[in-house]
Amino acid sequence: MEEIIQWLPAFLLILVRVSAFLITLPFFSYQNIPGPIKIGLAVFISWIMFFSGDWPLLELNYSYYLLIIKEAMVGLSVGLVAMIMLYAIQIAGGFIDVKMGFMIANVIDPQTGAQSPLTGGYLYTFALLFLLATDAHHLLLDGVFYSYLFIPMDQMFIPFGQENVINFVVTSFNTMFLIAFQMAMPIVGSLFLVDVALGMISRTVPQVNVFVVGLPLKILVGFIMLVLVMAPFFVLVQHLIETMTLTMRTLMELYGGA
Repeated sequence: MEEIIQWLPAFLLILVRVSAFLITLPFFSYQNIPGPIKIGLAVFISWIMFFSGDWPLLELNYSYYLLIIKEAMVGLSVGLVAMIMLYAIQIAGGFIDVKMGFMIANVIDPQTGAQSPLTGGYLYTFALLFLLATDAHHLLLDGVFYSYLFIPMDQMFIPFGQENVINFVVTSFNTMFLIAFQMAMPIVGSLFLVDVALGMISRTVPQVNVFVVGLPLKILVGFIMLVLVMAPFFVLVQHLIETMTLTMRTLMELYGGA
């Protein structure tokens, strides 16, 4: 019994970090997943990790509470960066919806509970299915497990204010917007050409009401382009997932002072 109490602080810190990761990681943070299942999964993963590593003996003093805050911040920040990287798909869907005229009809995102673009939710569902089909969710769990190689349990502080950490986060956001632009560019560019054609028609044939013809035509062209660019879309999703895992790893290395 005394030995169990001796190792209990280390297990609780592992549980805090794993729980913080599962709150923010893509797919695992879905609000549709019941809370008891998330808690059970966090305890189960923490239990496996506890018996898979060599952990320091910790005392329940004032520094232990700082370690709890540090563990929570590690899980929340790294998981949030991963979720923001994958949110590039929603931004690409927003770009497409603006041109197709779907921006007036938003839907509820199951992951965040907030409103999201219609096309963005459609593409995001395919991206999550691709993530599961390629076992990329196992890479996310690997990131949780191997985070202790970069950020030890007894490390007291995280260098949030260092210049290299801030520059890396800003660069990651820029990369996310670039990938979103690459995803949306084929459809947005095609719809721009449709706008140009409608403008030329309205100038040459004033009798045609382009406002009546334009909206259904742009929706039709948008749907056709969605089907045609689905294969390149999955190539970009694969690149996005690889970038997301690399971003998580590099951020944890910076947290650990590497």
